[in-house]
Amino acid sequence: MKVMHAVPALALGLLAAGAWAQEEAPAPEGEKVVITGQRPGPGLWKVSKGDHVMYVFGDYAPLPAKMDWRSHEVEAILAKSQEYLPKPDFGISVGLWGGLKMLPFAIGYKDNPDGAKLVDVLPAETYDRWQVLKAKYIGKDSGIERERPMFVAETLYRKGLEKNGLTMRTGVAEKIHKIAQQYKVKTTSSSFHMELENPGQALKAFKNSPGADTACFAKTVDKLESDLDAMRVRANAWAVGDMSKITSLSFAEREEACKEAVKANDAFKSNEKLVQAEKDIGRKWLENAERALAANSTTFAVLSLARILDPKGPLAELQAKGYKVEAPE
Repeated sequence: MKVMHAVPALALGLLAAGAWAQEEAPAPEGEKVVITGQRPGPGLWKVSKGDHVMYVFGDYAPLPAKMDWRSHEVEAILAKSQEYLPKPDFGISVGLWGGLKMLPFAIGYKDNPDGAKLVDVLPAETYDRWQVLKAKYIGKDSGIERERPMFVAETLYRKGLEKNGLTMRTGVAEKIHKIAQQYKVKTTSSSFHMELENPGQALKAFKNSPGADTACFAKTVDKLESDLDAMRVRANAWAVGDMSKITSLSFAEREEACKEAVKANDAFKSNEKLVQAEKDIGRKWLENAERALAANSTTFAVLSLARILDPKGPLAELQAKGYKVEAPE
């Protein structure tokens, strides 16, 4: 029996987000409407060698909370595909016995070490900015002042999305997976999942590790509202497939700062398997993509939009190896 546990799985999940998700830099002003109703999303990237083709869908979050994604193009191509490569993810679990052993350490896992509050661990200027954003997006919550900056940053980020009509729970990947199952398409995962060998020790290390997550919090506070503007613009552009606007926005620094906060924690640094997995997850997808392209006439794959647009990402690597890569218009 397996059970998922919030920590260190939650914190280490931020690492995967850094590698495979996305945040935005400032966007053009003036776009406040968040699209609703049924929308197709962007067109598909096309990777080919000879007559073998892999179509790549650019997954993105957050999206408008009231939007219903539906793409007839995706369904038509999946229906004729021989293989489906889902977007890689990064999962950590603990066994039932491991979960029981974690319980003595679980109380207060989100809190700062030694009972410190945010006012004690943050620079004064950052704390003052936090107070303004807290009042705007969270409201009265004295308990959150005891939490570690990385957890507070995630709460603030999520509340900001909700206030702007956006959601990380888009349901798009789940719908694509159901279509693949409907047409009985072979699915090849590039994801990494592992069970912690000593979850109690990992949680204890996480709790006692010095606060290396202040940079994550500072980036969230400094960039939140400009990032929200950009995310709203890109969410609208993704919904209608406006490639010119999608590609005009760059990805920002917050996610990288939060990823580094996790990597600096003793719970991560002391686990060689996790360190190696963070390096290998992209390589595994690339290997599966090349094998599928060689074996199949049609393959369907999913990557995050950030990874697709990354000039050093997997599509750029395939192009450097001689594959033809075409972006949607």
